[in-house]
Amino acid sequence: MKKSRSAPHIARSTLATAAAVALEALWPTRCAVCDCHGELLCDKCRRTLPYIDANLACPRCGAPFGCVVCTECNDESLSLFELEQFPFDQMASAVSLTDESRRLVTVFKDSGERRLAGVVAAIMAEYVPPAWKTPEALIAFVPATKRAITDRGFDHMELIASELSDKTGIPAAHLLTVGQSHDQRELGRHQRARNMSDRFAIREGSRVPETVILIDDVATTGATLFAAAATLRKAGAKTLYALTFARA
Repeated sequence: MKKSRSAPHIARSTLATAAAVALEALWPTRCAVCDCHGELLCDKCRRTLPYIDANLACPRCGAPFGCVVCTECNDESLSLFELEQFPFDQMASAVSLTDESRRLVTVFKDSGERRLAGVVAAIMAEYVPPAWKTPEALIAFVPATKRAITDRGFDHMELIASELSDKTGIPAAHLLTVGQSHDQRELGRHQRARNMSDRFAIREGSRVPETVILIDDVATTGATLFAAAATLRKAGAKTLYALTFARA
C-alpha cells in the first residue's frame, strides 16, 4: 500500500514550489548563450553548438580534425610539457571552444547558474565512448582552488561530475585536491605548464582505482589535465581517460 505523505512534508513541498514560482517571476530563466526567455539552453543554441565530430577528431587526444595528422599530441607538442608520451589512454571533448560555448561555461561557473551543471553534463555524456564504461571505472574531476570555491560558493566541476555520474551510471568521487595557482585563462602555454607543476595531490583517505575518467570544463593547452594525470598515475591509476566539455 502506498503511504500518504505527512502534512509537514506536503507543506515543505508546497513552500518549495511557491518559492520556485516566485523566483521564476522575479528572475526568469534565460538561455545562457542567447539570453532569450524560457530555457537554460534554448533549442536553437543547443542545436548550433560547435559539436566535435568524433570521426574527424584525433583518436588519441580528441583534437578536432586530427584524425589523420594531429598537431596537438605529437612529439614536438608534448615536449613543451617535458612529456615523452601522451599522458592519457584516450581523450575526448564535446564541443570546440567558441564565443557561444565559452559563454555557456562562464555563465555556469562565474555567474553562478548552477542548474547548467545538468545541461553541460548531458552534452558531455554523449561523448563518453562505450569502451570507457567498465565496471571498475570511476569519474574524477579537476577541482577548483579554495579561493575559487570561496568566490563562487561551489566547485563547478564537482557538480558536473555528480550529474555526469547520474547520466552514465559511472560512479564519481572527489579524488584530487589542488593548491593555489593563477587563473589558467590568463596564462600562455609555457606559463600554464609551470603554474600547474606539482599542483595536485590525492585527497586524504581516497583510494585511486585502476581506471579513472578525469573530467574538466575546458581543455586549452592541456597543462591542467596533464598535471592531474601525473598525480593519478603516481597514485596507481593504470588506465586514464579524459573528457572535457570544450576544447580550444
